[in-house]
Amino acid sequence: MKMTFYGQFVAGEDQEAIKPLIRRNQAFGVGAVLDYSVEEDLSAEEAERKELDSCTSAAEKEMGGAEQREKQYRAHRGFGDRRGGVISARTYFYADEAKCDQHMETFLRCIDASSGSSEDGFSAIKLTALGRPQFLLQFSEVLVKWRRFFHQMAAEQGQAGRAVLEMKLEAEKLQEALANLGIATKAESQHWFTGENLGVSGTVDLLDWNSLIDSRTKISKLLLVPNMQTGQLEPLLSRFTEEEDLQMKRMLQRMDILAKRATEKGVRLMVDAEQSYFQPAISRLTLEMQRRFNRDRAIIFNTYQCYLKEAYDNVTVDVELSRREGWHFGTKLVRGAYMEQERERAAQIGYEDPINPTYEKTNEMYHRCLDYILEEIKHSRKANVMVASHNEDTVKFTLRRMMELGIHPSEKKVYFGQLLGMCDQITFPLGQAGFPVYKYVPYGPVNEVLPYLSRRAQENRGFVQRANRERDLLWRELKRRLLAGSLFSPSH
Repeated sequence: MKMTFYGQFVAGEDQEAIKPLIRRNQAFGVGAVLDYSVEEDLSAEEAERKELDSCTSAAEKEMGGAEQREKQYRAHRGFGDRRGGVISARTYFYADEAKCDQHMETFLRCIDASSGSSEDGFSAIKLTALGRPQFLLQFSEVLVKWRRFFHQMAAEQGQAGRAVLEMKLEAEKLQEALANLGIATKAESQHWFTGENLGVSGTVDLLDWNSLIDSRTKISKLLLVPNMQTGQLEPLLSRFTEEEDLQMKRMLQRMDILAKRATEKGVRLMVDAEQSYFQPAISRLTLEMQRRFNRDRAIIFNTYQCYLKEAYDNVTVDVELSRREGWHFGTKLVRGAYMEQERERAAQIGYEDPINPTYEKTNEMYHRCLDYILEEIKHSRKANVMVASHNEDTVKFTLRRMMELGIHPSEKKVYFGQLLGMCDQITFPLGQAGFPVYKYVPYGPVNEVLPYLSRRAQENRGFVQRANRERDLLWRELKRRLLAGSLFSPSH
């Protein structure tokens, strides 16, 4: 097994076993993003049962009412097994709080291993491993509803169709709307709209709006949302149990522990993106970690999925927040790993498909987001981006824009990333040319990474084509060296 598929895509069984591969890659200028890729080997039925149970609140189980929530942010039978149609991303299902603590300990060991085996290393984590997904679903719905409410008020003020950061609400009209909703009387909200609380005097943009919501969203009030039909503020859930409140707090505490360890060890922490119904909460929680831990350098990296229609809005809003608050923006840009599953779920359940309509549109979105961040690096040198892509055109685009903008690879503001066992013809030339480039390095015991590997096997219609391409490139280089009489020396 270790000589075949496992050996191609997995670095080894534990922290010690992966060191030779990491050292070998380092000799070619290639770093590592460590990713402990162990998964429970659950049947589809078990996975669905766990997911439905952990995404439904105690109140909803007891009294019903889940159907009042938005379709996208509810658990649905038939889509409980989140592994369906997903290849390169590992998946966690909630069992209990003790299991989440075990996952945290695993991530801590991964951070330690990253610190011990390489300089400037990364370690990858997933937030669904750290807590009950019910919280991520509900918080995502809250964030989306508040943002939608902002857009509705902007439309009422004649600003529909503007870029998200160009929408500015008149403070006075906003105060009236907040009073009508029962969020705050005019007198209570008066101090929100003075001095440092506003980015631009007399108006409120989406970032100001988010910070106003922050002041409302202590955990006990986290799940209040505006009802656009009744014009009233309503709880998303009728009630929380004490245990559910604790589960939310524990998830935040686990994130905090991981961020502190990464900071101590000098390891960058990469928070992976997940399904669109979890992602608003994952992004927001990661952003909160960035605000705290990215003061001096980028330690926490958020992930943006460029197959999402809203990717550019998300990137621009978060970059602008980092600008205003003066912290280092860190991101990994990906196209996205859940496309088939997302499309099918939206079509069957009946909500708008969150994914760009074509691969070309996703490419455009990727390059647009990337270009925005590269421009930000040029202007402030406080942004950092990992271009996580196997697409040669995207890599060439990045190299060209870096040259045009005067961003030198030695500044280590732009990184490249590819999966272990794939696209070596991109990774190693970049490393030898002095660009910061990384392999995403899965590791773990053979039996326990088999669920992950079995899905990777399904991908290999595409892998075989890429392997053929790599073989052709190697054969061409071998013939060139034979003809030049320089078989054992690298070309210059």
